[in-house]
Amino acid sequence: MFLIRLKQFLFKLMVYALLLGGSALFIIPLIWMMSTALKPIEQTMSMPPSWLPYQLYARVDGNRIKVTRGELVEQPSYVVFDERLGMDYIVSQASVSEGQLIQRSADDEEIRIPVTVRAEIPGSEEKPWMRVIAEATAEPAAHEEGASAARYGVTWHVVPAAEVEREISFRWENFGKAVRAMKYFPAYLRNTLILCLLTVIGTVSSSAIAAYGFSRIPWRGRNKVFLVALATMMIPFPVVMVPIYSMFRALGWIGTLRPLWVGSFCAGAFNVFLLRQFFMTIPKDLSDAARIDGCSEFRIFWQIMLPLCRPSLMVVGLFQFMGTWNDFLGPLIYLTNQKDFTLALGLQFFQSQHGGTEWHYLMAASTLVGIPIIILFFFTQKTFIEGISMTGIKG
Repeated sequence: MFLIRLKQFLFKLMVYALLLGGSALFIIPLIWMMSTALKPIEQTMSMPPSWLPYQLYARVDGNRIKVTRGELVEQPSYVVFDERLGMDYIVSQASVSEGQLIQRSADDEEIRIPVTVRAEIPGSEEKPWMRVIAEATAEPAAHEEGASAARYGVTWHVVPAAEVEREISFRWENFGKAVRAMKYFPAYLRNTLILCLLTVIGTVSSSAIAAYGFSRIPWRGRNKVFLVALATMMIPFPVVMVPIYSMFRALGWIGTLRPLWVGSFCAGAFNVFLLRQFFMTIPKDLSDAARIDGCSEFRIFWQIMLPLCRPSLMVVGLFQFMGTWNDFLGPLIYLTNQKDFTLALGLQFFQSQHGGTEWHYLMAASTLVGIPIIILFFFTQKTFIEGISMTGIKG
């Protein structure tokens, strides 16, 4: 008996461990997105990657300043000033001779460039130095003697790597900057909320009416029509995408929000199936008693059935809200004006409008877009689970 209970305990423990491990695996991308949203741009693609954003500090001329990481200097080097380019850079000591920088051309010809040695860097693999860039340098600084340089408003210094300190620092200002960088973010949010509201109303109302007709009202060929409706779930959207687009173009709706919400008032097969299963769990005696009392069919549907299937209606509404909030293909096809974009399409447009993606701003904006869905599911998870579990009681 003890061995049987022990096996059952170990089996449950293994199942819980697998569930926790799977949950942790799926939550890693979310944690990484939120972590990247709080980093400066240079840490988003740094190797090795860092989970926590940090701020580097270096002591230069007795002052502790904020810096960003540069390359390591692991060999004896010089900081030299090139008068032709008007800038400082780091070269190995072996490449400098008698005030000249010796380089090789593509044709293996020796090229001598006059330079001025500003500082010596005693770097080595055991004790490397590091080129760091001072943060928020607004104006080009004048050239100074020593291991520093300025160009285009960026000042860099070379300091011992052991003296560079790291402190955890969250860049909360990235969220505000991301919103400002996305010029029409308020418009994207407004359009998305409008679409979510209209599609939820349309989907819940039309699906409930259709499901009630398939489950509570007897009529000839009801089950056959229901099977045909379920069969439409197997038709992929790319098959009907061109005909639907042509229809909306003929109506003159391309470039407006109408193609994205009008169709929700035509019940979808999955939502009808979900609500039909729930309607079928409600005893028919309730409907019969209401008819005896003189209730019309619509009154039975509105005052008796809908209040009883509220959890299932919440599930359908939540599914539709999430689908509309995250929908990318629909807005991409039908919307042409940037001011009409949704959040999902606006994020893609923000990523593609720059020569190089500003990943910290993109992740900050993505976090702002994803948080409402997480909060919504957190507050509705009890109703969501109740609706899913009660729907499958009776087939």
